[in-house]
Amino acid sequence: MPRSRNTQGAIFMSLAMAGFSSSDALSKSVISYMNAGEIIFIRGVFTSILVYLIARHLGALRSWRIVLKPIIILRVICEVLAAVFYITALGMMPIANASAILQSLPLVVTFGAALFFREPVGWRRWSAILVGLFGVMIIIRPGPEGFTPAALLCVASVLVTAGRDLATRSIDPEIPSLMVTVVTAMSVAFFGALLMPALGGWQPVSLTSLSHLLLASVLVLIGYQSVILAMRTGEVSFVAPFRYTSLVFSALLGVFFFAEVPDFWTLCGAAVVIASGLYTFYREAKRRVPPMAQESEPRSPV
Repeated sequence: MPRSRNTQGAIFMSLAMAGFSSSDALSKSVISYMNAGEIIFIRGVFTSILVYLIARHLGALRSWRIVLKPIIILRVICEVLAAVFYITALGMMPIANASAILQSLPLVVTFGAALFFREPVGWRRWSAILVGLFGVMIIIRPGPEGFTPAALLCVASVLVTAGRDLATRSIDPEIPSLMVTVVTAMSVAFFGALLMPALGGWQPVSLTSLSHLLLASVLVLIGYQSVILAMRTGEVSFVAPFRYTSLVFSALLGVFFFAEVPDFWTLCGAAVVIASGLYTFYREAKRRVPPMAQESEPRSPV
């Protein structure tokens, strides 16, 4: 594949990560004025309207009975829990730390795929998963009193997000992705409304906060679309590692907008997680090389 196509894919993936990181920063900016349930509800309403209009325009809407499919219900539950855990964690810890922990997601998905789908995972990738989890422990750094609530919430968000991704793989391919997104967005908004009373009830929303959440919804959609373009434009093994640029964007947003400077151990832990993730991508790409191609590689004369 021409390098220009891979370069375009890398740009799209980096744009997606910038969109997601900026959306997280905008959500974090309003967490002190409203609870996580209210943020999820408002952002979910905006996202639902935008996605519904796009799906309707593209003819991707199908019977609403798909909501009753168990795998769709499971995916929605995971999406709701992931949003609640992560947004709550953002209000309790630096955005760069939360983003660094989130970088372990590909490793957890690999572990889940091996556990539930019996996908082959060699000892090298198992080792990479363990090293990546060790990197997460460096970031969290549990003290004498154990894990902090924010760290536990962020780890829980990673686990349920991995569950969401694994559930997505089991959805009938005949169901359009946009339809799944519409159902998920509407369900997230609904559950956000249900969570509001338990998390403090409705709080007055300023025009500034409302505009932040509207922009966050738009950025999430840009992120989703950019990911699709990235994966369809370049080689997966080349493009996928650019997901880690989200850590760079999150760190910069934390410094300039929240005066949060990542400490030495957070950077070390993030480096370990990213290195293990890159190695996992490398092993996956090598595993997919056809046997004939592998045999054609030059061998050592020894």
